[in-house]
Amino acid sequence: MTLPLAGIRIADFTVHNAGPFCTHLLSQLGAEVIKIESAQRPDIFRKPHPVYGRMGPATFDQVASNKLSVRINLKHPGGVALAKRLVAASDVAAESFRPRVLDRLGLGYEALRQVKCDIIVLAVSSSGQSGPDSHFAGYAPLFGAWGGLGHLTGFADGPPVEMRHVMDHTVGMNAAVALLAALHRRKATGEGALVDVAAREVASSLLGEALLLAAAGGEPGRTGNDHPRMAPHGVYPAAGDDKWLSLAVASDAEWRALAELIGASELADDPRFATEAARHANRAALDDIIAAWTRTRPADDAAAALQADGIAAHASWSAAELVADPHLHARRAIVDVREPDGRERAAVGVPMRLSKGGDIGIARGTPKLGEHEDYVYGELLGLTRSERQALEDDKVIY
Repeated sequence: MTLPLAGIRIADFTVHNAGPFCTHLLSQLGAEVIKIESAQRPDIFRKPHPVYGRMGPATFDQVASNKLSVRINLKHPGGVALAKRLVAASDVAAESFRPRVLDRLGLGYEALRQVKCDIIVLAVSSSGQSGPDSHFAGYAPLFGAWGGLGHLTGFADGPPVEMRHVMDHTVGMNAAVALLAALHRRKATGEGALVDVAAREVASSLLGEALLLAAAGGEPGRTGNDHPRMAPHGVYPAAGDDKWLSLAVASDAEWRALAELIGASELADDPRFATEAARHANRAALDDIIAAWTRTRPADDAAAALQADGIAAHASWSAAELVADPHLHARRAIVDVREPDGRERAAVGVPMRLSKGGDIGIARGTPKLGEHEDYVYGELLGLTRSERQALEDDKVIY
């Protein structure tokens, strides 16, 4: 079956994680995404990341799977001309540099409109393409901190919590939605657009009621695992090393079932816990009681018993447990792909399924640098072998 975005081609100038994750999602929906790099300036995430516990480029493997790869030296005038030829054959040009970097190279939105009048340019940046802060660079921890999410994340007696890839990927998903809207609009009007996505604004858009509370004069702050109404509510220690159980009790009936399950039915009518308001007021004491029960039991076993009684609970799974989960594999949320060195590994697939539109997801592994130049430069752009060789000799294709 035809994939939803089949026939859409994206010239992908994005780097790092947020922009590449956007185009990675779109590639799984069927878009042909052509990753543009050079041997002189490969994507920084092709390099090893010892901070993540491995010397292989794990992040690049994740966000580059499914893409095609070509080399273009954008520092060379001939490289700019070649990039324009590729954009002319594309529907979208996506980039995630600081604002005006591509303008200075001659590849900004206005320049690309001259190449293809209905081109859609996606620009992902820290603070947007306009405004007094647009010149700021940024990475994932900055997005959450500047956007206000960091200040609200953490325990009440601790500092704000730094957020990394969750911010990049959330920005990427928002960018993908915005780009799909621009493609829909172009189909209706024939007009291209500049899609301007500011990462810090994505973070701020997730604050919700905290912004309303602040606007009304309140002071929203960090609450850890607390809930404004429910108790018990949180993550509790389970048997084993660094094993945890997440649970939430939403009603008096659920509380009575939990008290019975942990062998303390007398607590159901204890004045400290008999009502929702009382449980919340005495949640610290209640947490100690629940933790005394959970730490003696495997998290999965405790979760199964709680769920059988209608209480929302599950083990807090590690990445290794997710990779081994048969449910995620059955839904192709986790798939096996082949790395450039031939090894197979697990990768995160697109987090959705469609009843129509084909088998969306990852179809190929991480591309080698320049792996698909025969197709892109030969079949797509019509360059002869001698023309390509001349461009390589001149370090345009490099």
